[in-house]
Amino acid sequence: MTIAKKTLLEELRNQLPEHLVAVKQELGETTIVIKAEGMIPVLTLLRDADGLNFSQMSDLCGMDYSEYGDGEWQGKRFAVVYHLLSLVHNQRLRVRIFAEDDDFPVVVSVASVWPSANWYEREAFDLYGIIFTGHPDLRRILTDYGFVGNPFRKDFPLSGHVEMRYDPEQQRVVYQPVTVEPREVTPRIIREANYASK
Repeated sequence: MTIAKKTLLEELRNQLPEHLVAVKQELGETTIVIKAEGMIPVLTLLRDADGLNFSQMSDLCGMDYSEYGDGEWQGKRFAVVYHLLSLVHNQRLRVRIFAEDDDFPVVVSVASVWPSANWYEREAFDLYGIIFTGHPDLRRILTDYGFVGNPFRKDFPLSGHVEMRYDPEQQRVVYQPVTVEPREVTPRIIREANYASK
């Protein structure tokens, strides 16, 4: 038995009245924004409540909104987005949680709610610098342990901070400052507001 989108929205509003910051439905997808404070009980409710049953977290990703909307974004800079699936109701839900501090983004780990979050949180930590408190093993997963910075942040230089090369005299790999002049070669694409809705 599946639940309709209207029923899902009603169920979310009934079960999470004080926790919902925003509810958005676009292109057949439902997105909710919840507060970072007290997020674990809310996500546990999304997983366990009879009318919701979002038992599977299929993805988790970090977001940097610092240049979102052509620089017109006024909210918090970093968010974590959870993609949830209810197998019982054949329903998907996107949950967005913003980190309170833009300089040191911290969110509670959901690995205790959905164990599949473990490596996804490590990826968001590595690429965006988002700290997940309570994570069982928070360390880099894609970049080198000596890597400087977080490459998916909007303020990370396109050419990076250091480059790696093999030095035949030392017979080993060495790191050195980047020798390439930084420049932006990718054109910025701005789409109309109703681009995908037609």
